[in-house]
Amino acid sequence: MRIPRKSPHIHVRGFNRIGALGCVLALLGAFLAPAHAERIKDLAQVGGVRGNALVGYGLVVGLDNSGDRTSQAPFTVQSLKNMLGQLGVNVPANVNPQLKNVAAVAIHAELPPFAKPGQTIDITVSSIGNAVSLRGGSLLMAPLKGADGQVYAIAQGNLVVGGFGAQGSDGSKVSVNIPSVGRIPNGATVERAVPDVFDSSGEITLNLHRNDFTTAARMVDALNQSFGPGSARAVDGVTVAVTAPIDPGARIGFLAQVENLDVSPGAAPAKVIVNARTGTVVIGSQVRVMPAAVAHGALTVTINEAVQVSQPGAFGGGQTVVAPSSTVTTSQEGSRMFKFEGGTTLDEIVRAVNEVGAAPGDLIAILEALRQAGALRAELEVI
Repeated sequence: MRIPRKSPHIHVRGFNRIGALGCVLALLGAFLAPAHAERIKDLAQVGGVRGNALVGYGLVVGLDNSGDRTSQAPFTVQSLKNMLGQLGVNVPANVNPQLKNVAAVAIHAELPPFAKPGQTIDITVSSIGNAVSLRGGSLLMAPLKGADGQVYAIAQGNLVVGGFGAQGSDGSKVSVNIPSVGRIPNGATVERAVPDVFDSSGEITLNLHRNDFTTAARMVDALNQSFGPGSARAVDGVTVAVTAPIDPGARIGFLAQVENLDVSPGAAPAKVIVNARTGTVVIGSQVRVMPAAVAHGALTVTINEAVQVSQPGAFGGGQTVVAPSSTVTTSQEGSRMFKFEGGTTLDEIVRAVNEVGAAPGDLIAILEALRQAGALRAELEVI
């Protein structure tokens, strides 16, 4: 058993880099180079062995006049009065302390797999009210719950805040980083362990980080060669089931052998990823371009605004008139045609793009046109 939750979806995005496209594309070529042998522990993870998210609510006290303004965050006063009541301090219902050294915060952490009671984990504390800064504050004891509503850890400690802020009496302020978020290393103590994921079914599943039938088939072959025919089978393009000892101690030793086996992963699919917002273009090493000729130019439109004043003579009796005047000019930059030879490699694509001097936005248009013409042998993904 484990804490139920929705499966996460992880999206990886490239960095935006203005200027030399050759550096961006060459960097991708290094990442998507021909596959070489990698350990199974780098290609897959054991099914069920993962962390679990924890979340909680608490109060940070001891702030230097930078806490919640209670008139705008009434839940801070309510939480403080409830806490004081549990400690034997009764605050009248009609009394609302106007404190500026207390802040209501949300706490989140990840419970690592196999974490046992008594171990500590790091936590992150974030203001949920209008506190200016959490610097110098202390988090009071707060429970951390999992998705099933059970308490798995207790958090408490002094915050470490990387940012700071200052504000003047006239409203001007300056801040570095985010002073309303802090961390507490080893700030929570585990109180409950997640049920063991190693059952006695006789099989262990390995889930690939990336869906690939070639990699799954090669992993099955490597496992069968090491532990005997029929030891492993592919369930689908992500999951490989391996027959394992039932005894927990023997399973640990078996998994230690499994995760250190070398497997050559399948080559990445031919794909071009375009970030239309930032202009980042990522081209995989498997991308090929069929014979095609490309010409790309840029149209520049310039608008100049001016004001003309018409003033009557000294004794004309007229009125001064202001008339706007606009001048619109267009210019077409010279474009050169360049040719992609059949089966062009990544290096040749980079060289051709650099020779024509295409900017990121121009390259996106060129790739779109090549795909429409059927000359781009790759999947074009726009994010």
